[in-house]
Amino acid sequence: MSTPADLWNSELERLVRRALGSIRFGTVTLVVQDGRVIQVDKNEKIRLNRNGHIDGSGI
Repeated sequence: MSTPADLWNSELERLVRRALGSIRFGTVTLVVQDGRVIQVDKNEKIRLNRNGHIDGSGI
């Protein structure tokens, strides 16, 4: 059985904080295998308005 230290550590926390701090709209997903985080996915949503400008509102 995994301990809390196996699930979370300072390096993982840095990665998650960096991912969260670098996007305005989107998702950060942790992939867990055998009780350990093995992957951090970041998906950012960017929309263009009618004039071709980037607009992140309403996503």
